[in-house]
Amino acid sequence: MKKGELSVNIIIVAAIALIILVILAVLLFKTGNDLRLGTSCQGLQGICQPQELGCSDLNDPDGGITYIQHMTAKCTSNSDVCCIKQ
Repeated sequence: MKKGELSVNIIIVAAIALIILVILAVLLFKTGNDLRLGTSCQGLQGICQPQELGCSDLNDPDGGITYIQHMTAKCTSNSDVCCIKQ
Protein backbone atom coordinates (compact mmCIF):
# COMPACT_ATOMS: atom_id res chain seq x y z
CA MET A 1 0.00 0.00 0.00
CA LYS A 2 1.37 3.37 -0.98
CA LYS A 3 1.54 6.40 1.26
CA GLY A 4 -0.98 8.30 -0.90
CA GLU A 5 -3.54 5.49 -0.72
CA LEU A 6 -3.48 5.55 3.07
CA SER A 7 -4.30 9.25 3.28
CA VAL A 8 -7.19 8.86 0.80
CA ASN A 9 -8.62 6.05 2.95
CA ILE A 10 -8.35 8.21 6.04
CA ILE A 11 -10.16 11.07 4.32
CA ILE A 12 -12.97 8.75 3.19
CA VAL A 13 -13.41 7.29 6.68
CA ALA A 14 -13.37 10.78 8.23
CA ALA A 15 -16.00 12.01 5.74
CA ILE A 16 -18.28 9.06 6.53
CA ALA A 17 -17.83 9.65 10.28
CA LEU A 18 -18.67 13.34 9.81
CA ILE A 19 -21.86 12.50 7.91
CA ILE A 20 -22.92 10.10 10.67
CA LEU A 21 -22.28 12.77 13.33
CA VAL A 22 -24.36 15.32 11.43
CA ILE A 23 -27.26 12.86 11.13
CA LEU A 24 -27.08 12.06 14.85
CA ALA A 25 -26.98 15.76 15.74
CA VAL A 26 -30.08 16.47 13.64
CA LEU A 27 -31.96 13.60 15.27
CA LEU A 28 -30.90 14.73 18.74
CA PHE A 29 -31.98 18.34 18.22
CA LYS A 30 -35.31 17.23 16.80
CA THR A 31 -35.95 15.08 19.88
CA GLY A 32 -34.88 17.90 22.18
CA ASN A 33 -37.49 20.18 20.66
CA ASP A 34 -40.21 17.59 21.33
CA LEU A 35 -39.01 17.29 24.91
CA ARG A 36 -39.31 21.03 25.42
CA LEU A 37 -42.87 20.94 24.09
CA GLY A 38 -43.70 18.05 26.42
CA THR A 39 -42.76 20.04 29.52
CA SER A 40 -44.55 23.22 28.43
CA CYS A 41 -48.08 24.11 29.48
CA GLN A 42 -49.42 22.85 26.15
CA GLY A 43 -47.52 19.58 26.53
CA LEU A 44 -49.08 19.06 29.97
CA GLN A 45 -52.53 19.70 28.48
CA GLY A 46 -52.88 22.86 30.50
CA ILE A 47 -54.45 26.21 29.74
CA CYS A 48 -52.52 29.48 29.82
CA GLN A 49 -54.37 32.20 31.68
CA PRO A 50 -53.42 35.81 32.43
CA GLN A 51 -51.84 36.01 35.86
CA GLU A 52 -54.50 38.49 37.01
CA LEU A 53 -57.29 35.96 36.41
CA GLY A 54 -55.47 32.97 37.85
CA CYS A 55 -56.74 29.41 37.62
CA SER A 56 -59.81 29.73 39.84
CA ASP A 57 -61.59 31.47 36.95
CA LEU A 58 -61.57 28.13 35.07
CA ASN A 59 -63.06 26.03 37.88
CA ASP A 60 -66.45 24.39 37.33
CA PRO A 61 -69.01 26.11 39.58
CA ASP A 62 -70.61 22.74 40.32
CA GLY A 63 -67.28 21.43 41.62
CA GLY A 64 -66.72 18.94 38.80
CA ILE A 65 -63.39 20.20 37.46
CA THR A 66 -60.78 22.08 39.47
CA TYR A 67 -57.73 23.79 37.97
CA ILE A 68 -54.53 24.52 39.85
CA GLN A 69 -51.48 26.54 38.85
CA HIS A 70 -48.54 24.48 37.66
CA MET A 71 -45.42 26.16 39.01
CA THR A 72 -42.80 25.02 36.45
CA ALA A 73 -44.70 24.73 33.15
CA LYS A 74 -44.12 27.72 30.89
CA CYS A 75 -46.59 29.61 28.73
CA THR A 76 -45.65 31.56 25.62
CA SER A 77 -46.24 34.82 27.46
CA ASN A 78 -44.24 35.35 30.66
CA SER A 79 -47.20 37.14 32.24
CA ASP A 80 -49.44 34.04 31.91
CA VAL A 81 -49.76 31.14 34.33
CA CYS A 82 -50.30 27.50 33.39
CA CYS A 83 -53.47 25.94 34.79
CA ILE A 84 -53.86 22.16 34.80
CA LYS A 85 -56.74 19.95 35.90
CA GLN A 86 -56.36 18.65 39.42
